[in-house]
Amino acid sequence: MTQLVHEFIFQSAQREPRRQALSYQGVGLNYVALAQMVQLAAAAWVHHGLGRSERLAVFMEKREEAVVAMFGAAAAGAVFVPVNPVLKPEQVAHILGDCDVRILVTTRERYNLLATALEACPGLRKVVVIGSMEALTPPDGVQLLSWRECMRDAPQTALHPCIDSDVAAILYTSGSTGRPKGVVLSHRNLVAGALSVSSYLVNTPEDRILCVLPLSFDYGLSQLTTAFAVGACAVLLNHLLQRDILDAVQRERITGLAAVPPLWMQLADLDWRHAQRLRYITNSGGAMQRHTLATLRKALPYTQIYLMYGLTEAFRSTFLAPEQLDRRPDSIGKAIPNAEIMVLRGDGSACAPNEPGELVHRGALVAMGYWNDAQRTAERFRPLPDRLGGLPVPELAVWSGDTVRCDDEGYLYFIGRSDDMIKTSGYRVSPTEVEEVVYATGMVAEAAAIGVPHASLGQSITLVAAAMPQGTVDGAALLAACRLALLAACRLALPAYMVPTAIDIRGVPLPRNPNGKIDRKLLADQLAGSRGES
Repeated sequence: MTQLVHEFIFQSAQREPRRQALSYQGVGLNYVALAQMVQLAAAAWVHHGLGRSERLAVFMEKREEAVVAMFGAAAAGAVFVPVNPVLKPEQVAHILGDCDVRILVTTRERYNLLATALEACPGLRKVVVIGSMEALTPPDGVQLLSWRECMRDAPQTALHPCIDSDVAAILYTSGSTGRPKGVVLSHRNLVAGALSVSSYLVNTPEDRILCVLPLSFDYGLSQLTTAFAVGACAVLLNHLLQRDILDAVQRERITGLAAVPPLWMQLADLDWRHAQRLRYITNSGGAMQRHTLATLRKALPYTQIYLMYGLTEAFRSTFLAPEQLDRRPDSIGKAIPNAEIMVLRGDGSACAPNEPGELVHRGALVAMGYWNDAQRTAERFRPLPDRLGGLPVPELAVWSGDTVRCDDEGYLYFIGRSDDMIKTSGYRVSPTEVEEVVYATGMVAEAAAIGVPHASLGQSITLVAAAMPQGTVDGAALLAACRLALLAACRLALPAYMVPTAIDIRGVPLPRNPNGKIDRKLLADQLAGSRGES
């Protein structure tokens, strides 16, 4: 049985060595070749001084070398830290310094952007560069190495010992609430997640899974681990346009596709007639709007749609089976295999059916905590009440901070994130409730309800940046009419305290964080800034 995350690759190579493991820019790599490259990388990292549990960061677009570097670090008994390629140099340097990265693997183009920022990373010893090394200058105390030479010259080296409770990866959140924090994941976490997800998605070696999301995002990394767990093929894609995704689905004969709600909104209106091999699609990272879901179901009548809920601290918590979509499209489903999901009150007692409470996740997927951050770890990873009455060491669970309810049949419904909840006139308002009303009008492509500080209400609600579909924003009169129509719809469907006090319509897409979600923190900051200027 697989216990370490890199063993997925080695075991698939033993079972079906010639089956395709990766596809990148139309070029395939089979499992035996991938296993050999991972073993070579593991030896190279140890040869170049990477110690047991020391960190190796990968900062590049999705490509074969990124996969080899990460899983090679895991096989070496070290820890891989995937860094989102859209981050700025200062953000990258913060991550490298925060977890004391020893080796950085990147491309020549990205190294040129980083060179100055790397001076703030005193623990960094070596940078492995993919591409030409000509005219590159290393920071003081850092050695530059060529990827090709590093892999070619790696001698046979004893790897560090490793067990399933050792750290395998550190995934940094997007930093929408302050500095990014690193979620520490063990081999056990990653293996349990891959086995759980592949079981309910019924993945097989015949699947071809398109990797669209960043590998630094747990949902994106999951596309790799899920594919490798069953010996399927992971297809790496760095897209510029939404049409690129649809083209790849057709060209690469994709059977599985994962995305977040803002991306699904953009993909839903494309022509999916030729995506006949697409067996399933999945959504996580927020609720899929009803209009988007209906559009996708009509466009993909033979494709199974899985609505899911997760958080990086526990990877994935729930999923709604496709056959339940008609009965409960607003539900986030039930617990995934090998996880228990509870809805608890503040004192740790269980909520009654349909009583709102905090979603608490226990089981093998619960992460090890936040890197170098005992305070925030203690806030989120807390002991469960001792139900057995004799445990000398309490079990830690993830207290999500998200408010949900559980119906009489055990299905969960998301109400709101604690960080996003709007507190106005003594009420707690979920932004989702306001946004659903706005989306139902069909007048906007995207919307976000944001709480804005208010002297007497505590917070007022601004329906911020309800971006109009392309080509419809034309003049002040039309914008004013749209605001009035949206306000009327909210007044008709919502109690007075939930009606937005301001509506800000923009003709461009809403800002995204590095994981592709709507950046509510940035929108709130923009609103606060505009109020301060006025």
